Amino acid sequence: MTRVYSFKPIEDENAKILILGSMPGRASLAACQYYAHKQNVFWRILSELLQFDSNAPYEVKVEALKSAKIALWDVLHSCTRQGSSDTMIVRDTQIANDFRTFFGTHKKITHVFFNGAKAEEYFMRHVHPEINSNSISFLRLPSTSPANAAIPFKQKLSAWRAIMEPIVVAMD
Repeated sequence: MTRVYSFKPIEDENAKILILGSMPGRASLAACQYYAHKQNVFWRILSELLQFDSNAPYEVKVEALKSAKIALWDVLHSCTRQGSSDTMIVRDTQIANDFRTFFGTHKKITHVFFNGAKAEEYFMRHVHPEINSNSISFLRLPSTSPANAAIPFKQKLSAWRAIMEPIVVAMD
């Protein structure tokens, strides 16, 4: 099995929202881009919600997130995993990213949204006990992964609309 490493966060000092995945899959690692798998609907959903072209270059997508005061990261810094599936991550090899420092330098974050159950599970196991989260709201959203194909796109999009409330408040 191979040890894999996540990316640096997409972030800036104005972020009010943090979207967390678990660990990038093979396609994302190969492209050095978040959610690069062609069947992952993350960018399609965010483009609908934030009104940008889902086929835009990656840099444009990143800027759209930053403009909406959204940060993006993964819970795990590294792990050992066969393939791309979260279910193949070896529990004893999971190392979380440094959220204590992240939240310390991103004091405006009020909402954390998990892209799927595994991101939430890993966060609650490795991170939540170590941080002061009294001023942060947490919500799990349906995974955008192609492995979560049982949930139709429109249902995922509807659930992901939850990120818009803090965005609208942040724009005020």
